[in-house]
Amino acid sequence: MRRLLLSNDDGVNAPGLKALHDALSPYAKLRVVAPDRDRSGASNSLTLSRPLSLSPMDSGFYSVDGTPADCVYLGVNGVWDETPDLVISGINHGGNLGDDVLYSGTVAAAMEGRNLGMTAIAVSLVGHRYFETAGRVAASLVGALEQLSLPPRSLLNVNVPDVPWEELRGFRVTRMGYRGPAERPIETRDPRGRLRYWIAPVGENADDAPDTDFAAVAEGYVSITPLQTDLTRHAARDDVQDWLDALT
Repeated sequence: MRRLLLSNDDGVNAPGLKALHDALSPYAKLRVVAPDRDRSGASNSLTLSRPLSLSPMDSGFYSVDGTPADCVYLGVNGVWDETPDLVISGINHGGNLGDDVLYSGTVAAAMEGRNLGMTAIAVSLVGHRYFETAGRVAASLVGALEQLSLPPRSLLNVNVPDVPWEELRGFRVTRMGYRGPAERPIETRDPRGRLRYWIAPVGENADDAPDTDFAAVAEGYVSITPLQTDLTRHAARDDVQDWLDALT
């Protein structure tokens, strides 16, 4: 039976994680290792300043006092004798579309699996209601992986519309769109009158063309975006070289 490592960034008690576990448990042997609290926005950070605690829970899940990437590192890299075949992160409470992937702990957990040589999938529900739909999507993808030839260290970012299963229009392979600049920080005062700042909501969509993840979800399709970690802007290399040559 296939061995899967499940994690997330919303915390070990999040309903999305339970929905993912329940959807996949008939089809695979599962190990669940997740943060002990909500670590949304933690991105790819690892805890290097202190040791980590890995605590078993009554549910059979394991809780870690660290980041999503910490959880996958511990789950894959030697804490248990058996290495998982696949890492799945989610189900996130809210979408991870466009440049969200740069901040997302959900995507980062999957990316840590990819960094450790695994195939990985990040699953997000673009809303907070129909986790069962996203669970069925994850089960469908896991069941079909044997028919898909993925290169080593592959990462798929999956975003599921927040609708009943019967209302999904299908699946689309997409590219990342991107958002415009975020709004200004929100000022507030603490009880001692000191000025504090909340990070403001994300900006409006700046690129939501028909082939993007934004467009697919808006039209009722599951968006599947293959991601890579090479951030090099290859098309700009010649321009930068010309600029440097002109300086000498």
